[in-house]
Formats: sequence, C-alpha cells, structure tokens
Amino acid sequence: MPHPLLLKNAHVLDPESGSYREADVLCADGVIQQSEGRAKAPRDANVMDVAGAFVIPGLIDAHVHVAGINADTTALRAMAPSYIAIKAARRMEAMLRRGFTTVRDVGGADFGMAQAQQDGLVQGPRLVFGGKALSQTGGHGDKRSPGVQAQDDHPFCGGSCRVVDGVEGVRLATREELRRGAHHIKVMASGGVASPTDHIDAVQYSVAELTAIVDEAHAAGTYVTVHAYTAAAVNRALRVGVRCVEHGNLLDDTSVELLLSHEAFLVPTLVTYWALRREGRDHGLSDYSWAKAGEVLEGSFSALERVDRAGVQIVFGSDLLDDMERHQSHEFRLRAQVQKPADIVRAATSTAARLLRQEGRLGTTAQGAHADLLVLDADPLADIGVLAEPEKHLRQIVQTGRVLARP
Repeated sequence: MPHPLLLKNAHVLDPESGSYREADVLCADGVIQQSEGRAKAPRDANVMDVAGAFVIPGLIDAHVHVAGINADTTALRAMAPSYIAIKAARRMEAMLRRGFTTVRDVGGADFGMAQAQQDGLVQGPRLVFGGKALSQTGGHGDKRSPGVQAQDDHPFCGGSCRVVDGVEGVRLATREELRRGAHHIKVMASGGVASPTDHIDAVQYSVAELTAIVDEAHAAGTYVTVHAYTAAAVNRALRVGVRCVEHGNLLDDTSVELLLSHEAFLVPTLVTYWALRREGRDHGLSDYSWAKAGEVLEGSFSALERVDRAGVQIVFGSDLLDDMERHQSHEFRLRAQVQKPADIVRAATSTAARLLRQEGRLGTTAQGAHADLLVLDADPLADIGVLAEPEKHLRQIVQTGRVLARP
C-alpha cells in the first residue's frame, strides 16, 4: 500500500447532494479515512495543498469495450488474443488518464484483464466485466457475414460476443460466463449498428430464453443488462426482469414507466453514434453500419430528455471502438444538451456506483470509500466542459490512494 495521502484545502464534492464542502481528504490503505473538516497528516503522509481546487470522485464509465480495438468487429475474431490484450492495456491506460478510475466492460474483457489491472501489471481503471455477451444466431453479436457458415465461440477468440440459442443453450452459456468471473451478464436483445446481418428494429431472443438468462443471473446473485434500441425490445426485456438497458435510443413512454417501476437503469451512449458518423468508416465500419448509426443517433437526444424528465436512473456510458475511444470525455458535452451538470456528474459517479452495486464504495467522497479521486482546477457543476477536457483541467488523478504520475 502507498503512504497515506492528505489533500489539504479542497472543495470536496458530494455528488448526491450536488454540493461542495471545504475540507481536507485523508486517504490511507487505499480508502478515504476522512473527508470532512481539517485532518492531521500522519508522520509518513504525502501532503498536497490543492489550494481550493475541486475534488470529486473518480469517474465511472459503465459501457466500454476495452478489447474493442477495431470498429470492424468481425475482424477481431481473426486477431491474436495477445495482440488484442496489449492494445486493450493501452486503451485502459488512456481511460484512466481521462479520470475514469472504474469502467464496466459489457463485452470482450475477461478475468485475465481484470486480474492484470488488479495486480498492477496494467495501469488502468478498475475493471468490472461481463465476459462475452450472449447473442442469438443472426443477432447483434453474430458477426458472420451472410456467406460465412462456421462459428467459433472459443472463449479466447477475439470479439465481444458468443452465439447461443435455445433455453438450455443460454442457461449453459450464462453459467459458463459466471464461472469465468463475470460480474453481470450482457444480452443482445435487439439489432445493432455494428452487426452485419440484422436491422435496428429486430427484437431478439424469445421471452423464454430471456427469462432463463435472468433466472440464472439472479440465482448467482447478479443481474442482466441488455443491448436494446427499440421500445419493443426494451419493454420486453424489462418485463422479464433485466436490471439495466444499454442505449435505449428508440424507447417510448411505456419504457419509461417500466424503468421506473422496476427501479432499472439506463445507460445512453450518445458519443459512439456521434463518433461513428464522423469517422467510423475510417476505422473499418461498413456503409451499412454507418447508415444505421445515423438512424439511432436521431432518436438519442429525445430519448435522453424523456428519461431525464421522468427521473429514471441514468448512468454514464461511451461505447467507443478503436481510436474513436479518444472521444470518451465528449459524452459529457453531448449530454449537456439535455441534462444539468450535476445530473451528468451523478451519472458518472454515485448513480453508476449503484448500478455496479458498489454504493458507498465507488462514486463518492465519503469516509470508507475507495480512495479514487480527481483534483480539478475548475468546477464541473458550473461548467460540465471541465470534464470534457481533462487534458486542460485535470490536475491530479488518485486511484486507491496513489497519485498517478502525469504523462
């Protein structure tokens, strides 16, 4: 463990209340020991006077693909796992440099990547992973072109998904992902942008298959999240008990009612469609997928406005592939077209922590939480653009009580 760390004379954010308190923050053994009033530095402490800077919890991105090193997701299956892992490590480090101290991977990362980060072999965010997402044949996770018959779902192949069908098939696949350490199960419940053979409005997996997956996840003490765009796909998934919806660009009023009544979470990912439309074809995206990105981008802002107005639990997510991942922080600016800064900050801190079932441990500056903190030279509640430009405003990154060296 590092020496204790004392951040003196800070404006310390409580994300839930959206207010600051003038205080010192004392970290030791990787945990926040004190974050109110004035603290006395232990003899061996690293003391930093931040002179009134703004200290907020480390950010959480709840929709990443750290192994998504190519926008042509079909091509990943032919790449060496070792090559993917090395590039994934570089992507993780870049995410951390933007202030994301925890990320949730929803397809592609595995126990090895998480262990490498935990053991300090990789400098990157704490990695919460779901293993490979489940897809039906011909669904969003089936990356075969129409002329390809063979399917290799070996767990160490590149790619973010495995293709599996039938109630017994999805039960076994769910159990296998959980055996390999998945923190949640991701299911492709609708068509998607990057898949070569389905349509955005396709509703995927039967109710019986979805129910079996949810039952297995619940039995293991965890939850299911679904990739879903349209209201039909979103609503059916929520009715069978999924806890989280990714994207939701084309949801309706019934979707909002179900999200609220089930106390479920929504993870919009505006920036991925923005980036795909701008430069996706430069990164291997097909013309067909590029057109689909435009289709879902159209509905994304109105969907966000609808759920925000209703008080749905909204979580920060980016979902960027290849070099487009450098736009991760631009999600803050896009959401600002609809949401207030305090709500956007909560989406990337305390609300995200609830989704990860780490409330009180992540996404907060309270005593007892992981000592994951950002020191900013300006107030993100006054201007969310502060978080959109970490290279300008992020003075220090603290992860488990360690101050990261700046590049």
